Amino acid sequence: MTTVNIFEIATKNKIRFQFKGLISTEDLWDLSVENLDSIFKTLNSQLKQVKEESLLNTKTKEDKELDVKIELVKYIVSTKLAEKEAQLFAKAQKEQKQKIQEILFTKQNQELENKSVEELQAMLGQLDK
Repeated sequence: MTTVNIFEIATKNKIRFQFKGLISTEDLWDLSVENLDSIFKTLNSQLKQVKEESLLNTKTKEDKELDVKIELVKYIVSTKLAEKEAQLFAKAQKEQKQKIQEILFTKQNQELENKSVEELQAMLGQLDK
């Protein structure tokens, strides 16, 4: 199933998930990865029961809905994990950039401090113009 299809199926069929009552597909985005994992485990155990109870390979409407629910939860979890990883990467880059800027500032000050009195006076003279 493609991502577009599972969300289309979920919205057309008004699929709901059991989590502290019934929640909609949109509500899944507001849950933590841990809560989503809990929902996934419940759905997965339901899937195992369905597969164990039947000798036939025919899928009922409920079986298909269960497959869609599992795919939705998997997709949302993987998206949330990827977003979190991207945020951590961006934060690490920002911290590295800030550290480099601080070191650059320190080195520029050291360079200025190493100038002679005459060089500093000449620099001041140029700034006064």
